[in-house]
Order: sequence, then C-alpha cells, then structure tokens
Amino acid sequence: MKKQLAFMVNSKKCIGCYSCAMSCKNQYHQEVGVAWRNLQPLEAKDYPHRDRAFYSLACNHCEKPVCAQVCPVQAHVKREKDGIVVHSSDKCIYCRQCIENCPYHAAKDNVVLQRAEKCSMCVERIDSGEKPACVQGCPAHALTIVELSEVKNAVQYPKGFGKFTKLNPSTRFVEAKAPELVLTDKDI
Repeated sequence: MKKQLAFMVNSKKCIGCYSCAMSCKNQYHQEVGVAWRNLQPLEAKDYPHRDRAFYSLACNHCEKPVCAQVCPVQAHVKREKDGIVVHSSDKCIYCRQCIENCPYHAAKDNVVLQRAEKCSMCVERIDSGEKPACVQGCPAHALTIVELSEVKNAVQYPKGFGKFTKLNPSTRFVEAKAPELVLTDKDI
C-alpha cells in the first residue's frame, strides 16, 4: 500500500474550541469568509446527548480526489510520496469546478482573489518535519496526522459525515460516545 497521510479526528477529545480552524486561518491569512478548516457540531440525530460533540473538517485528501479529476489546469495534484492533495493557487483559473464538484465542500471560493483554495495539509510544514498548523494548535490533541496503513480502531464514515466511497476519503474518526454518568459517594 502506498503511503497516505491522513487527519485523525478524535471526537471523544474535541472540546469545540475552534483552535484548529483559527490556527489554519492564522497560518495562511485567509480572506474574511474563507476557512479551509471548520468545526462541525454533530446534530442531535447523530449525537443525541446534551453534551456537544464535533468534527474538525478540512480537505480529506481522498484516494481519488474529484478536485484533481475536474481541474483543467492541474492546480490540484495528489503527491505520490504521501498522498496529500496539494492545491496551487497560482495555477488556479477560477473555473470553480473543484468548488462545485467536491461533495465534502473542501474547495473554498475566494471571491476577493477570484480563485479556489483548500487545505493542502500544510505541505511546507510537513516537508520541514513540522505538524500542520491545525494539529499543532489543538490544545486537546483531538486532531492528529497519521499514516493511514497504521490506523486501527478508527471509523471512515461516522454518523454525520458524508459517505462518498468512490472518493475514498482518508480522514479517520474516533467517534464520540455517550457521556458516562460518574457517581461519587456524595451523590448516593
């Protein structure tokens, strides 16, 4: 199996603080209204508890990325060495094909600069041995980078996450579980 780096989202640990999204925004100084990483609260139908649970979502760096398939100028390229789908904004001709065709809505519309943009997993940081900004910025260690072939006990399509098997998204999840009731001697 080829090497495939992937985001691991641990919903048991995520506290919903948005540090991952803000770290990404601070790293790349995205325009107002453009966010490559978002925090998605799970709806009651997927997680029916009073405590909240979240998915930190960005590009899934799919095995068969539709963005790379539809881009007429190869602004989206899947790297052979680690499976990261890199977007080169300087090549983008703003045809919006990636924005319109990605079912995960990973490609973002930057109307100010008139180009599509998306998470490239901080390839420049990874290439220099650092963690992506979102991973480094997560205070709860709920977001990590993993080698997909080494992942165990994770789910590819949890409740509330779209199931697009033809793309084979690399993001994996540790699902949120119902909170456990902990009783102390004072409660009895």
